[in-house]
Amino acid sequence: MPEFNKWMIDPNDAVMLLIDHQSGLFQLVRDVDQPTLRAHATALAKVARLAKIPTFTTASVPDGPNGPLIPEIHESNPDAVYIPRTGQINAWDNPAWVEAIEKTKRKTLIIAGTLTSVCMAFPTLSALVAGYKVFCVVDASGNWSKMATDLTIARVAQAGAVPIDTFAVLGELMSTWNRPDAMEFAQVMVDHVVPPFRALIESYDKAQSVQKDGRETQLDRFESGRTKK
Repeated sequence: MPEFNKWMIDPNDAVMLLIDHQSGLFQLVRDVDQPTLRAHATALAKVARLAKIPTFTTASVPDGPNGPLIPEIHESNPDAVYIPRTGQINAWDNPAWVEAIEKTKRKTLIIAGTLTSVCMAFPTLSALVAGYKVFCVVDASGNWSKMATDLTIARVAQAGAVPIDTFAVLGELMSTWNRPDAMEFAQVMVDHVVPPFRALIESYDKAQSVQKDGRETQLDRFESGRTKK
């Protein structure tokens, strides 16, 4: 595995934080369509499990209008730990949330939250002050307007966070195709992030099939010629 630099995600030092991906809050999202947002949040949950990254979720007053967490997250990652909070808007203001993160002994946080300007931004700013490296997954964090998202990206970047997209997170956590679970990562990409990637996999499978058939044909010819002799 390559040595990771400070601008990239080290899977061995990372924690995945999925904040307030709730059905009610999703109704306010205008900068990304809801199916895409759900797919990206699901992809992060799946890839965190593949990469063996501790994953924590939380929800803001889920019994109220914000609604429950979308079920795909915990269905995709049964190892994810849900941490309830008692009214705090900023998840970082919940002592149980911070304690769970501290117990991992890891210092790199991958954060996605709905809505972006609040649920992603506030914990990001707090974590930076606490000395964490933070990657903000913008396209897995829906917001009420593109302007609000643009302002939030500028705000967290100025504070020292690194804006990133879901596909880049998958690529950095995967790191290499030379791993036994590479096609599981690829399947997450195909199913939830970049559907056209399926065409690349299909063309690769076909090329491998043709190459295999070609080798078999050459072998058959060799065996046939040897028999005749």
